[in-house]
Amino acid sequence: MAKLRKIKRVRIHREGGKTLVGCLLLFVLVCALVNALLPPVFFYIVTVICAVVYAGILNFFRCPIRRFQGDTEGVVVAPADGKIVVNEEVDENEYFGDRRRMVSIFMSLVNVHANWFPVDGFVTRVEHENGNYHKAWLPKASLENEHATVIISTPDGQEVMVRQVAGALARRIETYAHESEECFIDEHLGFIKFGSRVDLFLPLDAEVKVRIGQPTTGNQTVIAQLSKKK
Repeated sequence: MAKLRKIKRVRIHREGGKTLVGCLLLFVLVCALVNALLPPVFFYIVTVICAVVYAGILNFFRCPIRRFQGDTEGVVVAPADGKIVVNEEVDENEYFGDRRRMVSIFMSLVNVHANWFPVDGFVTRVEHENGNYHKAWLPKASLENEHATVIISTPDGQEVMVRQVAGALARRIETYAHESEECFIDEHLGFIKFGSRVDLFLPLDAEVKVRIGQPTTGNQTVIAQLSKKK
């Protein structure tokens, strides 16, 4: 599943369109009212505050266009920007019913919140579950929080689970994956608004390349190498 790799660019994610337009109109209205009703000094202060807040929102919805450099066969790349908060063996009973290697990435408010497919393959299952909004780095958040689960079968038949998990502030998970469709590294899997996390469930014999606390770059950092099936 080789693909042409292109240079990196940055754009605004489509999920931010309505939010950015709405916030811009609101801030313009607020500044206009302040300018009409209060002394000039208040207008300057409010304008600066609005500009800083809007820059933060704009930064949140940035969407780098990244291309993974190298062979994608058997490679698992980071599905999100953030930091590794979990790397351990767990019992995965929601789908696999066996032991899996769980690697989790916590996404803070300053991280890019676009999510990428971690492997090339074929989407076999997509599910969305409503739930609570615990802090995303807590272990119970993986199952108890609102989450979306995507199962991908790699070209050699290995299965990888990706779980998008809402955080304490997140109230919306977008998943672009569809069952019975091919997926590729470099393509967007979805988007999560505000602080959140993404879990990966890998076969136990996968060679994990990251450590707890390590920062990750979505679609760039190599998380693991899957073993070749005999």
